[in-house]
Amino acid sequence: MSSPTPTGGAGADEDTMLRELHDVLGTALAMAQEQLEKNGGFLPFGVTLADDGELRLVLVAPPEPEGGTEGGGDDELDGDLDAEAMLADVIELLRQGREGCRAIAFASDVTLPEHGSDGIHAAAEHRDGGLIAAILPYEMTAGGYVYSAVEPDGHDAQVFTD
Repeated sequence: MSSPTPTGGAGADEDTMLRELHDVLGTALAMAQEQLEKNGGFLPFGVTLADDGELRLVLVAPPEPEGGTEGGGDDELDGDLDAEAMLADVIELLRQGREGCRAIAFASDVTLPEHGSDGIHAAAEHRDGGLIAAILPYEMTAGGYVYSAVEPDGHDAQVFTD
């Protein structure tokens, strides 16, 4: 995983920030894997680490198909959800609820053309400025999901931006 880029603090404060980033990122990756194994996929979601130390899940409902049920119902059956819009909604909810949170993470299912597979992308941000992101490539085989090694990924702050 990539190294966080703390903005100040030293010693225990930096260690605490790094631990909290790894906690929310690890939770997001584990939850995504669990949903993938259980349901064959997952929708974008967020995880928060509150000031009280509690981890909380942040979800958004898939949008209703356009046009109601007349002629537009097949899109949902085909799995044509707008995951990018849902991820943007999750990030906006995290941004709105960031007061009282020490760290956040969000995860989404992505296509990795360079690997010829899919992957779980997760990013974590700390209110004190730390950032960390990772990709966990996976593929479905006859024996189930096979995961490659976690890889670091770039990330710009999207929740703790000011």
